[in-house]
Amino acid sequence: MRRSGLASLMIFYYDFREDQKKGFRGLLSSVLVQLGYQSDSYCDILSKLRSEHDNGSRDPSDDVLIRCLKSLLELPRQTPMFFIVDALDECLNAPALSSPREKVLILLKDLIDSKHPNLRICITSRPDVDIKAVLNPLAFYSISLHDEHGQEEDIRNYIESIVNENTKMQRWSSEHKQLVIEYLTERANGM
Repeated sequence: MRRSGLASLMIFYYDFREDQKKGFRGLLSSVLVQLGYQSDSYCDILSKLRSEHDNGSRDPSDDVLIRCLKSLLELPRQTPMFFIVDALDECLNAPALSSPREKVLILLKDLIDSKHPNLRICITSRPDVDIKAVLNPLAFYSISLHDEHGQEEDIRNYIESIVNENTKMQRWSSEHKQLVIEYLTERANGM
């Protein structure tokens, strides 16, 4: 649908190993850039934002980026917009007054509460307490794979295949292989 111009797609994957992929600003910047590539109308608004900030030599504030995103969402005659936030639990959750994860949760709550008719949001995450507290009351549809037996079995099967097919691990004793499989399956915690 996106390739044919019938929808817009924004995807952001949180990854604790990459600084740009574990904070609030990384999400906002990525989403805006993705939208800019998908529509001339979006690109015009982003070009205006860039020129207002000395052609990119000054960084806009988070609030300015949020307002820009909202103005893109409010453009008339929108095609459906799909916004996917993957691995939200990997967003930084520092004990500071306002952590990056808290900012993301506030933004998502605000977007959901705004009820944009063409906006569809999908969020994947481990069931962390702070995330559940904000998103559970907002969820139109929620699926939990966290405690599913099939999920654990898939993880175990994947780990077994890696341990048994890896040339370096093939030299290990079966007891060591089994120990690794058990440990990693347990520590995966359903993910």
